[in-house]
Amino acid sequence: MKAYILHENPEWYPPFAAAFEAEGVDHEPWLLGEGLLDLDAPPPPGVYWSRMSASSHTRGHLLAKDHTRAVLSWLEAGGRRVVNGRRVLELEMSKVDQLTALRAAGIEVPRTLAVVGREDLPAAAAKLPAPFIAKHNQGGKGLGVALFDSADAFVEHLNSPGYEPPVDGITLFQEYLRAAQPRITRVEIVDGAVVYALTADTARGGFELCPADACAVPAVPADSCLVDAAPGLFALREGFDHPVLGRYLDFARRHGIEVAGFEFIETEDGRLVTYDVNTNTNYNPEVEAAAPRSGPRQIARMLKRLIEEEEAR
Repeated sequence: MKAYILHENPEWYPPFAAAFEAEGVDHEPWLLGEGLLDLDAPPPPGVYWSRMSASSHTRGHLLAKDHTRAVLSWLEAGGRRVVNGRRVLELEMSKVDQLTALRAAGIEVPRTLAVVGREDLPAAAAKLPAPFIAKHNQGGKGLGVALFDSADAFVEHLNSPGYEPPVDGITLFQEYLRAAQPRITRVEIVDGAVVYALTADTARGGFELCPADACAVPAVPADSCLVDAAPGLFALREGFDHPVLGRYLDFARRHGIEVAGFEFIETEDGRLVTYDVNTNTNYNPEVEAAAPRSGPRQIARMLKRLIEEEEAR
């Protein structure tokens, strides 16, 4: 029996493949985005890990999300063990889903307006105090996120050639959170435990803060929202201990999330505000080298245990 990894981006696979091989996990990647699915056939025995990305459409994989929905429905109906299953996929694909679920769990999130379609965008932009953030409901890596100092500035952007509509038609307007320090914190969770916390330097990284090697680009001007590939953009946050960790673990357990990164900002007025749950988390090699435990290795150990449990059934 083996682990099947459902994804759409081969560039992100090598660190996980290395971890699987180090832990002795037989594994097979399944690239999703097109192909045949025989609903009458039983799924192959094994353990399945879904790590479909909300940003898959930006790599030309427009059908990957819905392909994954179909495959996960087939797997779960067939009784297969799925890590980060169908419910988790919906959280990954919708920030509205994430934010409403986080708020319901008592976790503070940014003040947010969700606008479906284009017609109501100018009026909605005027409802939040400026400056404010606009972003796509289905995003990833901070793509589509921009700061506006007025509703008029947003409308100018809306009518410009540079405007890119969200793939699902939903735009979010959020309060601008003024950070006490120019950083965000990401808490990596695997298999019901915190692996580590890391920080990302927003002074250089802006809004696009994917930690993976595959997301890195050449160094860019300081005012850009692209990831600066220079060393030190991401760092291990040693000794971080806060009640929010327990709330994240409870949230993950309640929603069946077994692998995720929770991201928050500590504001200058003393708030800790969670703004993202990334369920196809990637791991930064510099942080991994400094961390007491490895994210990919913890995932490999979890999959190995789950395979053994399935084999013992």
